[in-house]
Amino acid sequence: MMNILILGSGGREHAIAYKIKQSPQCNQLYVAPGNAGTHQIATNLDLNILDFEAIAETIRQYDIKMFVVGPEAPLVEGITDFFKSQSQFKDLLIIGPSKEGAVLEGSKERAKTFMKAHNIPTAAYQSFNAESLEKGQAFLETLKPPYVLKADGLAGGKGVLIIEDLNQAKVELSKMLKENKFGKASETVVIEEFLDGIELSVFVLTDGKDYLTLPNAKDYKRIGEGDTGLNTGGMGAVSPVPFADEDFMNKVEQKIIKPTVEGFQKENIDYKGFVFIGLMKVGDEPYVVEYNVRLGDPESEVVLPRLNSDLLETLTLTAKGKLKQAELKINEKAATTVVLVSKGYPKSYEKGKSIVGLDSISEEDAIVFHAGTQLLEGKILSNGGRVIAVTAIDDNYKKALKKSYNQIRHICYENIYFRKDIGFDLE
Repeated sequence: MMNILILGSGGREHAIAYKIKQSPQCNQLYVAPGNAGTHQIATNLDLNILDFEAIAETIRQYDIKMFVVGPEAPLVEGITDFFKSQSQFKDLLIIGPSKEGAVLEGSKERAKTFMKAHNIPTAAYQSFNAESLEKGQAFLETLKPPYVLKADGLAGGKGVLIIEDLNQAKVELSKMLKENKFGKASETVVIEEFLDGIELSVFVLTDGKDYLTLPNAKDYKRIGEGDTGLNTGGMGAVSPVPFADEDFMNKVEQKIIKPTVEGFQKENIDYKGFVFIGLMKVGDEPYVVEYNVRLGDPESEVVLPRLNSDLLETLTLTAKGKLKQAELKINEKAATTVVLVSKGYPKSYEKGKSIVGLDSISEEDAIVFHAGTQLLEGKILSNGGRVIAVTAIDDNYKKALKKSYNQIRHICYENIYFRKDIGFDLE
C-alpha cells in the first residue's frame, strides 16, 4: 500500500486518478491542485504545479511514495531533476522524464534534431528566429501550400499554424518572431513541409530501456465541426483508431517507437514515464509530427479506461526500471470521449457557470471526467475552457459515440458547447 500524489488539474489527471484508485496497492490518493472530479475520488491539495519547494514539503508531509507528473510545464522546468538531486527523496518513485528528456516537448527544434539523429521519419524542416526572419520567409517560398509554422516552445497546444496562403504565412511568421504572438514560445519558429495524411497518437510507457505500447487514439483539435476553426486542447477522442491496422502499428513500432527508446539510451537520457507520439499516416507510412513527454488530453480519457492492467503496479515497475516484468492487458472494446467546453473557447470565455445533471449519469452508461471544474460551497462550477469529458465504452466506436452523446443530454451549464461530429472522418 502506498500514498500517491498526482500533479495537475485537468481531465488527464482525473483519468490517471480514476485508474490508480482501482489498484489494491493504492492507500491515500492526492491530486494537486485537482478539480471537482478528482475531489470525489481523492484528496485535492491547493498547490502551484511550478512551486517545487511547496510540492516537496507536501511529499514529506503526506508520506508520498509515488509522484506522477501530469502536465508538461513542470517536466520542462526540471521537476524530476529537482527531486532526484536530493538524497531525502532517493526512494520517491517518480513518473516523468528528466529535464533533458522533457526538452523533446519543450523545444520543437530539439525534437526534430533528435528524430534526425536517430533516423525517425518526420517532415522536412528548418528553424528561424527574429534575426533570420527574411530567410524564413524565403524558405516559405520554396514550399508548397499549406504552410506549417510551429512555435518552438510550449504554447498550450495552440502554437501550430497551418496556412494556405503564402503571403499570410509570411505575415504570421513575422507576428510570431517579431511581435511575440505566442510569447517566449515563438522566439524560435520551426517551418516544416505539410504532411498530407490522417493524424493519430500512440502512447508509450518506458523506463528508458524497455517499453509498453498503450492503446492508440485519435483526437479532434479544431473547435468547429468538420475540423474547422481554431486549434484547441482537444474536443474529443476515439480509441482504438480503425485505420491503424496491425501492419501499420508494426511499422510504428519498428520505425518510431524502438528508435525513440534506443535514442534515450544512446544519449543517456533519464526517461521514466510516458511518451506521446503524434503521428501522421501518409499512405501506409507513419511520420512523427511531434513528441509530448506526458499523456495526452483528451486521449487519456479513452486510453486509460481501456487498460485492464493495474496501472499503479505498472507505474511502480516503470519508476524502478523494471518495466520488463510488467504485463499489459487491454480491453478490446472501443472507447470514445466528447469534450464539453465553455462558449468562446479557445479564445476568451466565462468561468463560474453552475453545472447540473452530472449525478444523472451512472458509470455503466459513461464515465464523466472533469477538466476545468471547481467545487465551491457544494456546487460544481466551470473553471476552464474545456470543462467535462464524457467517455463511453462499447463494441465499436460508433456504438460508444452514441452512448457518449446520449449521456451528454443530462449535463447542462450556461453556454455549453461541444462538437457533434467526433469520429466523422473514420467512416
